[in-house]
Amino acid sequence: MRKNRSTLWPGVPLALGSAVLFGASAPLSKLLLGSVDPWLLAGILYLGAGLGLAAVHFGRLTFKLPQVEAPLRKDDLPWLAAVVVLGGGVGPLLLMFGLSLTSAASGSLLLNLEGLATMAIAWLVFRENVDRRLLFGAFAILAGAVLLTWNGQALQIDLGGLLIAGACLAWGIDNNLTRKLSSADPVQIAMIKGLVAGSVNLGLALSFGAGLPAPGFAIAGAAVGFFGVGVSLVMFMLGLRHLGTARTGAYFSLAPFIGAALAIVLLGEGISPQFAVAGLLMAFGLWLHLSERHDHKHAHEALEHEHAHVHDLHHTHEHDGLVSEPHSHRHRHEPMRHKHPHYPDLHHRHSHG
Repeated sequence: MRKNRSTLWPGVPLALGSAVLFGASAPLSKLLLGSVDPWLLAGILYLGAGLGLAAVHFGRLTFKLPQVEAPLRKDDLPWLAAVVVLGGGVGPLLLMFGLSLTSAASGSLLLNLEGLATMAIAWLVFRENVDRRLLFGAFAILAGAVLLTWNGQALQIDLGGLLIAGACLAWGIDNNLTRKLSSADPVQIAMIKGLVAGSVNLGLALSFGAGLPAPGFAIAGAAVGFFGVGVSLVMFMLGLRHLGTARTGAYFSLAPFIGAALAIVLLGEGISPQFAVAGLLMAFGLWLHLSERHDHKHAHEALEHEHAHVHDLHHTHEHDGLVSEPHSHRHRHEPMRHKHPHYPDLHHRHSHG
């Protein structure tokens, strides 16, 4: 069945791009772990993301570039505080303590729970639409991720495993709450999250005795963090804006495969049958998602909000004078009822019985 191009672009490339950058950060970080303490590296990665995005954010202001994205508003602050605490504080801390109490094999497998938690919360709590095709696709991608990270050892659900599961739950909630902020400037949000999480992790690592690495390793870690955490998070948030949480989370679950593929190239690791089967499962799941067609008669209630947009099917309002495309301002959507292919984006967050 032919897929409407407008529903694929730009959400799917953004979500896949986010997965590529985050997946690439894993083997690149592994190259640094021999010279940098793991907890300290986590702080450097997030701080690098925050500082890099701060340069982008304040650079726009310095050079008086057009303000395309909607700025953070007072109403956004509770959601911002929640995602910073859960995603930048609780999640990494639970993961660090969990990894210290369980095996690396169990830790790697359990980290796949983040994708499952993200999708389950989106479907069960926030009532995003899901059909059988989408569900099979999501679980094919997750099955590939599980297979890719399983090394043949039994999964241990001990205290460490429970802490890692708690970290994944925190990140799953974080991903869904971030959707509440997806209409605002993603650079500004990711910058704040990176600066706060990076400073906290760096401070805790140093207080527990971690030593500062050589400047070259610190700069390399910050660069990996800028792209693999910062730019990836910006693209993830833009993906949320167009696709909703469950679909963006499913595409993001491809990150382990991207990391494994790069590890083969960068670290000289061989292609195993496990890698090949995982790749086929993920490719099948990706095809099911890309060929999905969600098309039905739906009603839009009156809505007033602010976000970057162009004058399209859902934005038919007029302006005084010329405006650039895209642009951002407070605008009102009048009630309307129509039919077209769509994802659960900013304008299609209706539930299905």
